[in-house]
Amino acid sequence: MTSPLISPTSEGRWTPRLWGTLLVLCAAMFLDALDVSMVGVALPSIGADLGLSTSALQWIVSGYILGYGGLLLLGGRAADLLGRRQVFLVALAVFALASLLGGLVDSGPLLIASRFIKGLSAAFTAPAGLSIITTTFPEGPLRNRALSIYTTCAATGFSMGLVLSGLLTEASWRLTMLLPAPIALIALVAGLKLLPRSEREKDHNGYDVPGAVLGTASMLLLVFTVVQAPEVGWASARTLLSFLAVAALLTVFVLVERRSAGPLIRLGVLRSGSQIRAQLGAMAFFGSYVGFQFLATLYMQSLLGWSALHTALAFLPAGALVAVSSTMVGAIVDRFGTQRLIAGGFALMVLGYALFLRVDLDPVYAAVILPSMLLIGAACALVFPSLNIQATNGVDDHEQGMVSGLLNTSVQVGGAIFLAVVTAVVTAGAPSDPTPQAVLDSYRPGFMVATGIAVAGLLITLTGLRPRRGRKSAGPSVVVARSIPEEAERVAVRD
Repeated sequence: MTSPLISPTSEGRWTPRLWGTLLVLCAAMFLDALDVSMVGVALPSIGADLGLSTSALQWIVSGYILGYGGLLLLGGRAADLLGRRQVFLVALAVFALASLLGGLVDSGPLLIASRFIKGLSAAFTAPAGLSIITTTFPEGPLRNRALSIYTTCAATGFSMGLVLSGLLTEASWRLTMLLPAPIALIALVAGLKLLPRSEREKDHNGYDVPGAVLGTASMLLLVFTVVQAPEVGWASARTLLSFLAVAALLTVFVLVERRSAGPLIRLGVLRSGSQIRAQLGAMAFFGSYVGFQFLATLYMQSLLGWSALHTALAFLPAGALVAVSSTMVGAIVDRFGTQRLIAGGFALMVLGYALFLRVDLDPVYAAVILPSMLLIGAACALVFPSLNIQATNGVDDHEQGMVSGLLNTSVQVGGAIFLAVVTAVVTAGAPSDPTPQAVLDSYRPGFMVATGIAVAGLLITLTGLRPRRGRKSAGPSVVVARSIPEEAERVAVRD
């Protein structure tokens, strides 16, 4: 329910407190994305300082993904049941403490543990923050604008993490771990004063403890299996048995949710075609980009010999394009709707990946790499906000946390799965004689897989653009954004 203390004015203008609320939520999302990308460049320094093997270093990244992707469903439902403000602030405080711990430890296991705790806390701040926005801003142009700014901060944080990690690692890898702590503390103090109070859901038919346990266990095992598969082998008995266990847990989870009076996920929300397209689109979008960025980073540093900072600056145009478009995307969504923007963004992404296939061992940045970065940046600016809007539109306030957790789960699980697939493809084609040209040739199938994932996302989105004639509405469903006049008229009639 929108708080009258921070609701927009009758003219649609945002009050200072409303802006402050959005900035607090944006800061948390910025930190979540920053932490995902910033640690990668620091890994060699961490390994040298703490004496960690390559497999141990992998868990510094995977530990965060495991906590984040595994607990998002629980985090989203907890926000609905326990209060969005309370869940957000407690999780943000835990994130700050874990950041401080990660920068001070002298042990690899403790560092991995701090990363898992940070991922766990992000699994609660992300859906809680998104649901605060969707319950504070009314559906339509105001919410579209807020979500475009919010998701832009996520994309900007991901891009800035690459640049900041390059700069900070030159001094000490510990600075990359410590940087989020003061920012999180500032956001926490501001949040205590600015975030609207939200009541706990009263008539929720009890807590779905079996569903929470099964959902969390299945997501944790899925992410763990995918992360470990490239190392132990996709066809190994361990991997196959793990996937079988995931399938069994998910089957039992679905059965429990269908019978639960207060389910962790109301499965009926997935009967909406636009909701399913949003979830699958999120998996394809983030999965393709993470796979592309992983290979592009290896290409620039390992084959071209670029420094970490040089590599980060090569990605900067994409992030900068996302940042400067933050105030415009909401208006574009109002005019064209989410489905068209997602389709257009995926088309730009496919084109950007295809152009990158032209790279060689002596590329001209402005002619070969920069066009791809600009196209990918434009794609991110269009797709990510539109997916968030499409997934949360038409959903009741008491289920916003649930849908937000589901969307973020799709993003993280998609990233983990498709990154593992791209890695496996490249590893399978690794040359016996690793000359620079042979290594580059082994990367190309991976780039093609990333492009194919984006094509799949485009095709899924295009199914929502087909005209539906003669179909009557069967009740409430998740809908795409309407135009400004139509939404204004609908809100006026409702009020």
